[in-house]
Amino acid sequence: MRLLPGPLLRRATAGALALAAFWAPTGARAAVPPPPAPAPPAAEAQRLPFTVRHRATQHGGFVRAANTAISCRTADAGCADVRAGRAGANDDFDMSYVDVDDDPNTYNSSRAELRLPPGSQVTYARLYWGGNLRVGEQKPATDTGRVLVAEPGGRYKAVRADTVVGHRVGDDADAFQASADVTGLVRDSGSGLYTVAQVDVAKGRSAAGAWGGWTLVAAYENPAEPVRHLTLWDGFDTLARGLRVRLDGRPVAAGARGRVGLVAYDGDRGRTGDSLTFSNGHPDRAPLSDAANPGDDVLNSTISEPGEAPAARVPAYAHTLGYDSDVFDLRPGSPRGGDQAALRLVAHRDAAWAGALFVAVDARK
Repeated sequence: MRLLPGPLLRRATAGALALAAFWAPTGARAAVPPPPAPAPPAAEAQRLPFTVRHRATQHGGFVRAANTAISCRTADAGCADVRAGRAGANDDFDMSYVDVDDDPNTYNSSRAELRLPPGSQVTYARLYWGGNLRVGEQKPATDTGRVLVAEPGGRYKAVRADTVVGHRVGDDADAFQASADVTGLVRDSGSGLYTVAQVDVAKGRSAAGAWGGWTLVAAYENPAEPVRHLTLWDGFDTLARGLRVRLDGRPVAAGARGRVGLVAYDGDRGRTGDSLTFSNGHPDRAPLSDAANPGDDVLNSTISEPGEAPAARVPAYAHTLGYDSDVFDLRPGSPRGGDQAALRLVAHRDAAWAGALFVAVDARK
């Protein structure tokens, strides 16, 4: 997208985790129980300041699974090349849903692997989903607070947002992010392919472009790993003024290592000026980048993570056309250590939204 959004306060529905109709991921439909009672109405806000969602100091870290909900149409000229990694933007294409589950009851679905280290115990998990509701069609905002989730080998369960939904309208875009605590589901199910369906995003073509996806973030404890500070922040806002979050005095080890992750919407590949940096109270900021994410274009429509064998995704497009869910290796960014660690995410040219940031960093011994 190349348009900056303008504000408009909206309201819709969000609520606690609820169980609804089930469908097998293969498309076979199971018995349908009575529908749950409607969730109580909750406010939406055009701007949600970033705040700490989860914090812990423990042996372990974060893992995440993520995928897109929409992509260019296979038959469109250039689509295959863009999916494989070539530059391009979502407003260049007539965008259509990704739908991998062969279930006639869902209009979009995708899968991704959550890969926990052996011997790990999930201590917290949260699912984020979001996108653009206004493209060639207009999706109802009342559906933003609900998705379907199937654990590895399981059947769909309805998950409803349990917090205020970020929702901002302007120009040709109608952007939102919702989230829900899914700790129990992920703790019981563990590693494997998770399927998320019915992410409420619109398809088609417009000046704003179509984009959207989902990310499952899970904190885990593992006695074989170092003691780390784990912090997950979330909110919803444009990055016009940049975003900075702090670990609030938690002492970080000298030469600290770990992982840093982000969730963001509508970053365009090749539109430079966006960066993610780590600092620890010293003048120099360490830029976080890798082969998939240049230091001046981290919001480049990728789902990436360190390592030669990334977690599986279905589909596994190299270019998501507007959805970023990236994990970076935190190389030694603070040789002297300190207690003022912070992350900063900026986008000087991209009209992008930030949804979540998380870090697992070695604690001072």
